[in-house]
Amino acid sequence: MGLDDKIKNAAEDLGGKVKEGVGKATHNERLEAEGEADQAKAKVKKAGEDVKDAFK
Repeated sequence: MGLDDKIKNAAEDLGGKVKEGVGKATHNERLEAEGEADQAKAKVKKAGEDVKDAFK
């Protein structure tokens, strides 16, 4: 994966953390869950990148 993909995944993870934090601060469970889901997606994508990088 290229650098662009890594940056996008990092941004998605960061955005998820922000969403989760705002959700916790405002007691908005839906927003908090969306943030956690965004972080999970970013972690899965990063794991895929790591596997691909290991085989290069």
